[in-house]
Amino acid sequence: MHELSLMDAVRQQVLEQAALHGAGRITAITLRVGSLAGVEIEALRLAHTVVMADTLAAGSRLEIEAVEAVCFCAACEQPFAAHDGCCECPRCGRISRELLRGRELQLASMEIA
Repeated sequence: MHELSLMDAVRQQVLEQAALHGAGRITAITLRVGSLAGVEIEALRLAHTVVMADTLAAGSRLEIEAVEAVCFCAACEQPFAAHDGCCECPRCGRISRELLRGRELQLASMEIA
């Protein structure tokens, strides 16, 4: 379950930011997760509970912002939704080689007290 190692990296980021801002507690963490990131959301939630225990973020709320995959068609010069990871342009049928978004796993924000 690589979600544990991913959440461990998030833990390091939020604790670092909390220290920079003199936080006594982290109450919420928001992550942006792309549909093609290869992350199981429920496993990520479980990892959050385990990894954040005994830290300033213990008991914090984990919020997930889902990011749908979007490709860019060079022939049509238009972006399009890449449903189910399919990168075939719905207008011209060509396969896109440019993924604009959808693989993110980013710390979007955190609430501190």
